[in-house]
Amino acid sequence: MQAPRLRLFGWAVASVLFAFSLSSVAAEPIPGRTVDSVRAWLIERNPELRAVGLEAEAAEARVYPAGALPDPSASLTLRGPDVPWQRGEGGREVSYALRQRVPLWGKRGLARTVASQDAVALGLDRVTATRDLLADAEAAYVRYWHADQAVAVLDRRIVLLRQIEEIAGVRYALGRAAQQDAIRAQVEQTSLQRERIERLAAKQEAVATLNAVLGRRSDAPLATPDEAPGLFVRSASLAEALNGADAHPAVRSQQARAEAARTNVVLERRNRFPDITVGVGAMQLGNGIESTELMLEVEIPFQQRARRERERESRLLEDAALARRDATLRAVEESGASAWSQWTSARERRALIENTLLPQADATWQSALASYQVGEVDFGTLLEALNEWQGADLARVDALRDELLGAAAVRAIEGEIR
Repeated sequence: MQAPRLRLFGWAVASVLFAFSLSSVAAEPIPGRTVDSVRAWLIERNPELRAVGLEAEAAEARVYPAGALPDPSASLTLRGPDVPWQRGEGGREVSYALRQRVPLWGKRGLARTVASQDAVALGLDRVTATRDLLADAEAAYVRYWHADQAVAVLDRRIVLLRQIEEIAGVRYALGRAAQQDAIRAQVEQTSLQRERIERLAAKQEAVATLNAVLGRRSDAPLATPDEAPGLFVRSASLAEALNGADAHPAVRSQQARAEAARTNVVLERRNRFPDITVGVGAMQLGNGIESTELMLEVEIPFQQRARRERERESRLLEDAALARRDATLRAVEESGASAWSQWTSARERRALIENTLLPQADATWQSALASYQVGEVDFGTLLEALNEWQGADLARVDALRDELLGAAAVRAIEGEIR
């Protein structure tokens, strides 16, 4: 009777644990409803961001050891007339020694400074990676949101085509229109269904891209977007947006590497001067201390060519870091100018569509629909008016997508992404 009870108890425990795991998975938030949910997921769970953060912490952990004293060394020497580890007739000598190498001329401080500047560079790399990943996540979310909006516009357009197909069918039944009108409406619906399939494929690509940026599986579920992401640009002009380009973390990171290389040049020059090793020792004969000693060793800086080559290496690394800083600054400015141009042009295009083209196209559609119902215009005019109206709405959605993509890129330059 004990074994069945134990098995029953085990099954009960397993069931409880399984239910608990399901509840925890169900409670895990799914990103995608808002752009803030995407940002929060990326910062908390993105593996690449976690990796660069750990690398930056590892660089900080190297700062103190870089300037620490080397470990001392201890030695034990046995001397004897025959076998050192066995007592002879004349007794056995035991020598003890403790040595400590001491770098001089400020080398420890310079080494710690180099490690600290390298840690600063890696910390700025982490900030740069965070900005870039957040900008990529915002751009991927914009495309994900846009795919839904584009499909919604096409669905509204298909519904309207079905309505005018019914109107055309009624007019054909009354002998007031040709059968070709209804057929043209069906052909147009088929064409829109093809475009809808393409837009749905673009949505799947956007889902895979967004999941990849977030560090999730490409087929992981995403929540349906609630509304257009709010990506606001702080700067009033391109000059203001680029005003802080030299303070971009990618630029500052290369500057920190140049400073580390410059400090390393000084360190290599100091290595021309010798370090010392101090030590103490004692010699035991039998059971008593026979003598003591105080030691002082001085390194001979003989390999001067090797030191000169290391100095040359550090100077070249400094020049390379400075050149890369300038190249990074130019790249940041070019990226900012391109993003600003995309954002402003798309914003102007969207405003023109919303304030002018859409009202005009809507009025044309309403007029054409009323005129077709009374037979004043043909079906081709009605279909053209519908295409212009809904095409303008789709163009508005596309322009808003381009505006938001430009805003995400500008915000990355401004440092507004958090």
